[in-house]
Amino acid sequence: HVQLVESGGGSVQAGGSLRLSCVASEYTYNTYCMGWFRQAPGKEREGVATIDSEDITSYSDSVKGRFTISRDNAKTSLDLQMNNLKPEDSAMYFCAVRLARSLGPRPLRTSDFGYWSQGTQVTVS
Repeated sequence: HVQLVESGGGSVQAGGSLRLSCVASEYTYNTYCMGWFRQAPGKEREGVATIDSEDITSYSDSVKGRFTISRDNAKTSLDLQMNNLKPEDSAMYFCAVRLARSLGPRPLRTSDFGYWSQGTQVTVS
C-alpha cells in the first residue's frame, strides 16, 4: 500500500510561484507513473501534470508553460514547480501514483491513478 505525503501549498499573489513536493512510502518514483491533480470547490478533480517511468511528462493546457513536474536527482520526491500563478489555479492539489510504467493515450485521466495524497491547499489572490 503506497502512502503519499505532500507539502508546499499556501497562499500567494497572482504572478507568484509555489513549489509542491510529494514523498511516497515506497520506492515508486522511477518505476511507476506519478502525477499532480487539483480540485476546486464545486468542480471535478482534474489532471494537472503527470510523469511516467521514462520521465515523459504531460500537462493540461491550462498550466502548460507555467508548471513543471519533476523527480529530484535522488529520486526521492515528486515536485511541481508552479510559476506565474493565476487565481484560477486556486484549488486543493493532490499527488497520485498509477501502478503502470506508461500513461497511455489519456495521461491525465484521474481514474487511472489509484493512490492519493491527502491534498494541500493552493490559494492565489
